[in-house]
Amino acid sequence: MKKSLLTPEETAALIRTGRFLALAADEAVLRALPRGNWVGGTTPYFVGDEGGLMSRERVHVAELAEAGTAATLVDYDLAGLTGIAGDGPDNGFTFVIIPALSALHQAYASGADEYPGMFMTPLVGWIAGVHLDDLGKVSPKVINGLTGKISDAMAVAMHVPLPPRQLAMVRILNLFHPGDGDVLTFPEGGFTVTDCFVNGKPARFAEYVEANRLDLARPLVADYNGARINTSFQAVEGGKVRFYAPVFTGVEYRHAAPVGDYVHELEALAADLHVAPRFSCNCILNYLYGKLEGRRTGDLTGPVTFGEIGYQLLNQTLVYLEVVNKN
Repeated sequence: MKKSLLTPEETAALIRTGRFLALAADEAVLRALPRGNWVGGTTPYFVGDEGGLMSRERVHVAELAEAGTAATLVDYDLAGLTGIAGDGPDNGFTFVIIPALSALHQAYASGADEYPGMFMTPLVGWIAGVHLDDLGKVSPKVINGLTGKISDAMAVAMHVPLPPRQLAMVRILNLFHPGDGDVLTFPEGGFTVTDCFVNGKPARFAEYVEANRLDLARPLVADYNGARINTSFQAVEGGKVRFYAPVFTGVEYRHAAPVGDYVHELEALAADLHVAPRFSCNCILNYLYGKLEGRRTGDLTGPVTFGEIGYQLLNQTLVYLEVVNKN
């Protein structure tokens, strides 16, 4: 297995080979790297070869394509982001990084499933973050390594074509299942809610959460066309509940069932995978609640994120991209 966490010097040498790379590191490290075929996002948290860790000096490196591949790097502003899926190759994948807490983050979370061409070409990526001590002080950023442009108000993507014999597949590992509790729906969608319906009866959601002592480490879970999608709690304050992803009207949610040994079950999901992923990422909430520092998740390494992208925005999941040979 290739080493995934490199020093800045090792990363710079790899950039100079012309390979197409996805990088994750502290902002100061990314700014100092040479120009080349790479896209990057800020985070100091990783699941590396020896387990989870926080580092402001290391770089997580994922090789997305060989040198000479006809991959393209594209910056997307808020107006252009809706075209990201349609810009993908006929056979291949799109990799994207979006800065957390930005207008693009909210727009993608709320509307990506309606973007033209979504679900036609594999789309994977992550939401860039910062050290938790820096929240509200430092903005998460992305960088286009080809131009050197760094921003907290754009997304950066790499569209990677594959040879006809290969196929890209996005995989999502989710610990959580809906519990057997109340059915929760919301009259208005968004990242912050006040009102809800509990089994069809109107209620104040913050009051409901507190009265029922909901464990905020366990998300709300809904069925989106057969896929289990989590909406993770951020905070309950001032009579409102804030989430890391939006809830949607017309969708039925349940509080997730308890998991046994969080770390063991997360490791078990990944342990039996026999893949060589080109990219994988894990949620900051898994890192915190699962106590992943020093612990591995099978052979899957990658940045620890403020949200995972497996077509749409995800929370409390582990997402990876696999490239396989067609039968």
